[in-house]
Amino acid sequence: MEFFAKTSISSVKSDCLVVNISADKRLNETALIVDQATSGGLMRLVNSGDLTLKSGKTHWLCAPEKANYKRILLLCTGEKSTGMSETDLINCAQTIAKLLTGKAIKTAVWDLDGLNVAGRETEWICSQIAQQTQVSLYRYSETKKLESPPPALRKLTVHCRSSQELRAAKKGFEVGSNLGDGINFARMLGDLPANICTPSYLADHAKSLSTAHEKLKATILDEKKMERLNMGSLLSVAAGTEEPAKLIVMEYKGKTTKSPIVLVGKGITFDTGGISLKPGAAMDEMKYDMCGAASVFGAMKALVQMNAPVHVVAIVAATENMPSGRATKPGDVVKSMSGQTIEILNTDAEGRLVLCDALTYAERFKPKVVIDIATLTGACVIALGNHATGLYANDQALADALLNAGQNAHDKAWQMPLWDDYHKQLKSNFADVANIGGREAGSVTAACFLSRFAKNFKWAHLDIAGTAWKSGAAKGATGRPVGLLVNFVLEGASGL
Repeated sequence: MEFFAKTSISSVKSDCLVVNISADKRLNETALIVDQATSGGLMRLVNSGDLTLKSGKTHWLCAPEKANYKRILLLCTGEKSTGMSETDLINCAQTIAKLLTGKAIKTAVWDLDGLNVAGRETEWICSQIAQQTQVSLYRYSETKKLESPPPALRKLTVHCRSSQELRAAKKGFEVGSNLGDGINFARMLGDLPANICTPSYLADHAKSLSTAHEKLKATILDEKKMERLNMGSLLSVAAGTEEPAKLIVMEYKGKTTKSPIVLVGKGITFDTGGISLKPGAAMDEMKYDMCGAASVFGAMKALVQMNAPVHVVAIVAATENMPSGRATKPGDVVKSMSGQTIEILNTDAEGRLVLCDALTYAERFKPKVVIDIATLTGACVIALGNHATGLYANDQALADALLNAGQNAHDKAWQMPLWDDYHKQLKSNFADVANIGGREAGSVTAACFLSRFAKNFKWAHLDIAGTAWKSGAAKGATGRPVGLLVNFVLEGASGL
């Protein structure tokens, strides 16, 4: 998919021209040209009442003869004098992307006049247009034939009013298109079945990314190396599976020598719950228990493609969690890389067991900050539903930067408490800490567990159990929180 910005579209030929119409019925320059070409037909349509003048509403028109475009798509931008809201703009971008990709349209031109968002510049608007368009192109086809042909759309051009707006649009497209690529990459990894997307498969993808981008270095630690590092907690989760566990490390150095931001992804490629076996209903969705890892892969892909001037290390703790004669049992005690012992009261609370060793491993990079991303607890889904990612942090400035990045990316998070009061639920008579703290505040106690392994650096935990995928008829990975992570790395971390 290609994105272009031009200050003159009079000679640009396309399959579709997208024209913005405001609710006050005043026509902008492009709309006036269309109205003149249709002998006043556009204004008659606006005045007829057949066009719903609410933000996001659309209407198709046939193009006049000898026009450079084959069809016209009218978009109503609403009636707020201060401009559209961020949500309205994103909804409009999604609507236009869906309509353009739903027809045999290869090229389209969209006039920016009328796309005004309070507090946002052209760069942000074009970034959202590119991102939503890329995301709309995603079709899962790795293990099935598409029921309909893939979208034909290959080129979108926006019409700018000045050279300044032109430069901003191009910069926005650079970020948004690569971010959309990263989101789709994360979705693809999440949607793959667990018999394909194994820890070794993820390791191979890390190597492929490294081969494609010279500034990205990939290192794969096998189980023997993890044993030498005393990663007893991570390896306890892998004890019951035939698939070898992998600790995947990707380091990207852009034009900077600053300490790295470390992203740690939970990569449980399938989670049966182990000996604490899950109910059979909807267990197929446990292939999505590696969506934390998928989001880390997606963020790294986006950052390296845009050649971002940042230093980022990605660590993915990848394994299956399976029951067998060798599997870890409830009541077993294991020693983590940090030296802390853990009583495993429930083998289905395995994500924190792989993450804690990955967090300890992250210390060797002398990180600026460490952020772990995990589909960690069903309790977070109960608390926040499917709209917001749960956010925990041991540093408020870091939490604020992540919350702001989520707002900018429209990939929202909500801060949850990380109080000492909750730690008492993790007390054990037989180890330094238990891996569960009871039913109450399950998402909080899971974060408290992880915080014990993150005392030596600024750290945040993102619980994406409710936001990483959708169930039901729309079942599929969402690619969240790739947008939040990329926005944080590009902008939000500068003040920390």
